[in-house]
Amino acid sequence: MTGYKERHLTIVIKLGTSSIVDEKTYEPLLSILSLIVETAVKLRKDGHKVVIVSSGAIGVGLRRMDFDKRPKHLPQVQALAAIGQCRLMSLWDQLFLHLQQPVAQILLTRNDIADRTQYLNAQNTFFELLHMGVIPIVNENDTLAVTEIKFGDNDTLSAITAGMVQADYLFLMTDVDCLYDKNPRAHPGAKPIEVVEDIADLAVDVSSAGSALGTGGMSTKIVAARLATSAGVTTVITRSSKPGNIASIIRHAEAQKMARISSRSSVVDDSVPLAQTATLNAIGANQHTPSTSTPQDTPARTESPQTSEEKVPLHTRFLPIAHPIRDRWFWILHGLAPHGTIYIDHGAWHALEDKAGLLPVGIVEVEGHFAQQEAVRIVVVKKLAGSAPPKEVPEPQISTPGTPGRMTNSQTLPHRPQPPSHNPSETASATHTGTSTPVLGTSTPILYELHNPPPFEIGRAVVNYSAAEIRRIKGLHSTQIHEALGYADSEYIALRENIAFFGMEKSRPGTPAWGRGSEHGHGSVEGGVTI
Repeated sequence: MTGYKERHLTIVIKLGTSSIVDEKTYEPLLSILSLIVETAVKLRKDGHKVVIVSSGAIGVGLRRMDFDKRPKHLPQVQALAAIGQCRLMSLWDQLFLHLQQPVAQILLTRNDIADRTQYLNAQNTFFELLHMGVIPIVNENDTLAVTEIKFGDNDTLSAITAGMVQADYLFLMTDVDCLYDKNPRAHPGAKPIEVVEDIADLAVDVSSAGSALGTGGMSTKIVAARLATSAGVTTVITRSSKPGNIASIIRHAEAQKMARISSRSSVVDDSVPLAQTATLNAIGANQHTPSTSTPQDTPARTESPQTSEEKVPLHTRFLPIAHPIRDRWFWILHGLAPHGTIYIDHGAWHALEDKAGLLPVGIVEVEGHFAQQEAVRIVVVKKLAGSAPPKEVPEPQISTPGTPGRMTNSQTLPHRPQPPSHNPSETASATHTGTSTPVLGTSTPILYELHNPPPFEIGRAVVNYSAAEIRRIKGLHSTQIHEALGYADSEYIALRENIAFFGMEKSRPGTPAWGRGSEHGHGSVEGGVTI
């Protein structure tokens, strides 16, 4: 197929622990590893750039130390990761050496990319290695990682890596051929799902957990696919024991893409607006990271025609969004861990749509403890109509149930990280009311809707003020910041270039937002996956 070799692609291949070591004996699965190496080298010879995200350090460490099972004590697990990572990388290097292919090791934690400069340094290292013809082998640095700085699983790490290197394809290799509408182990008649155009509409059984050695499962792969497709990466789930299928799947996907482009070339509709996400996130751009691959022509969201007679291996392919989130906005959304939440009103949301920064006057509430230049979630709430006029009130005390003139505990917004309950008995009341509004130097509750509509998350921001400072200036005009704080570092809570938005289409990237909010394109949250 001509288009496949002419277009040089960047391909990320993720292997889980169960694809690298035997779950019972912890012996390396040399047959699978050798096939992966052969496939990666063939892709390189075809002119493509290849990155491998490899789990397995702890599993290899278990074999080296003759442990019967994975320990529960964190220092022991981290020690095994340190032991196993050396042997795992040595194994990869030896296998690639037979085919004269140089490789490099890259170990990451979320802290490593939380700083923008470090993120760019890591990205530049990837670009240079790929330019040199080297295959980077990436793993999470389990020796150092703890819960606060972990990516969570290597599915997420592979998706962030794919976004960082601006990959064309991400292959999530697993122990099944593809996604099924039911668990194939329990239902022999389960039907395969070949193409997913919108993850929000995906109906799939994700009850299959990860292996005894790994941390992921099918649900984490769907979350990773959501993240990767938001960055413009076609994501594929397929069987790890047949890595030779990767080339066939790419040929098939590229053939379908070319056929769709050809079918649309005669009819061009210039009236179709750009996706809201691309428009919003492009506002205020002052830097650009060069891509390592040819810009991807994302097909229209229509059923793909069959253009090749080649037998296509079973797989599930997630199509990327039309206008991907990249560069600085991808880093803000997925490279930074949010440390709190800022609740804003619809007026502030519309101002952000109109290219403005986030001003204190539009802030309704603040949650969490965060410092300047840390990331926070941005959640939109609706103020109630007919709010009381501003009043001079003393500085409030901590709210308690039944306190006159104050919001009770039952009236506060649901606290992160737990999503609000979807129990009908807990969502019967549509609204809550209170009385006080903000005055200089105080932090008083403001009226808002809780359930009609519910709060919905629109993106992330890097803030200019700490949580304590924002609580004192929320609801104020920018000219009043100095009077409230005694100083004014900025008129904005967050500058426009430090705000990134999730897709407002149904397929939402990264961490699923809480709350149904169907008119905002959210699905229900079940097991950590929006479906």
